[in-house]
Amino acid sequence: MPNTLPRPSASPCPRAITACLTLLLAAFSVAVSAQNIVPAPPEVAARAYLLVDANSGAVLVESNADEQLPPASLTKLMTAYVLASEIEAGRVSRDDQVTVSRNAWSQNPVFNGSSLMWIEPRKPVTIGQLEQGVVISSGNDATVAVAEHIAGSEAAFADLMNKHAAELGLHGTYFANSHGLPHPQHLTTARDLATLAKNIIARFPEHYKVYSQRDYTYNDIKQYNRNKLLGEDPSVDGLKTGYTREAGYGLVASAERNGMRLISVVMGTESTRARARETRSLLNYGFRFYETDVMVAGAEELEKPRVWKGVADYVSVGIADDVVMTLPRGKRNNLVRELVLMDPISAPLAVGDALGELTLTLDGEVLQQIPLVALEPVEAAGFFARIWDMLLMWLAQLFGG
Repeated sequence: MPNTLPRPSASPCPRAITACLTLLLAAFSVAVSAQNIVPAPPEVAARAYLLVDANSGAVLVESNADEQLPPASLTKLMTAYVLASEIEAGRVSRDDQVTVSRNAWSQNPVFNGSSLMWIEPRKPVTIGQLEQGVVISSGNDATVAVAEHIAGSEAAFADLMNKHAAELGLHGTYFANSHGLPHPQHLTTARDLATLAKNIIARFPEHYKVYSQRDYTYNDIKQYNRNKLLGEDPSVDGLKTGYTREAGYGLVASAERNGMRLISVVMGTESTRARARETRSLLNYGFRFYETDVMVAGAEELEKPRVWKGVADYVSVGIADDVVMTLPRGKRNNLVRELVLMDPISAPLAVGDALGELTLTLDGEVLQQIPLVALEPVEAAGFFARIWDMLLMWLAQLFGG
């Protein structure tokens, strides 16, 4: 038989190399894009829930957020908000001594079986102590004492609560009392509670510190904050829990991580553990897959267009205030800026005069449109300079310059 030598293995052809490189590049592209993919939000076992960024206002997750539901002790967020407003206005002081009526007494049968601060008639208590009793102990007796001290009666205080609700734009909310014990008309929504929480944090930072307090002792009775996330997650610093049989278990919480603050609302969960678990799930999702930052700085020069008929030939143009946005992580570099300026721009100009529009687009979707304004004044030039510029403008229009 003839000697048969093994054939040498064929070297890869250029076409094969090109195909391999194409596959590798495609795989790399998929891997990079996968980093920017935001998965579906977690399944939350609650009647209604909402996750919102406190600074940008961006809603990251929501379900039944506008359904009117009984808030239970989440009501006390508004009680505490009204109290903080009265202190800020100087009509009430933390040092005010409060007279505890029999109506506000912890032994009032209306409060039977509910959370209490354990205040008593003829026992000294101040507004500052009652604020802690409302926020930390969730005392229904404390809320009535606050209501009567501020407004004279529970009914008058409820009216005050509703006026504040209207001012804040809480369109799905009506308060019938200061504590949240069941009443057929006493309703709110997850969205309204998030708005209320955002205003508490932004308007009353000193009062907001009370919400992170883990316990409070009054009348020799030590009580613990029912927001269990305060002890489990160091980024959580508020706000309030609530429970009645009708409402189920609710929690409005806020957390801050690396300068990003989120507010979560869950209403109608089945247990204290469930409300903590679902809240934790929402917060972790938001912080993991989104970021909030200043995307365009206010007063930053974005363009310096020609000015006609002015003492200066150019004007600095930008936006008045910072644009704070919440975007999927890794997407900020894909944000597209488009500037459209008025043409022509003529003096005189004052700071803040509208000169055009900035459009911010992400993946082909317009996210915001913001007015472009003059960042500096430009006075009108003298008579002959204006005439000369008018001639130049006419020539530019004539020749399409």
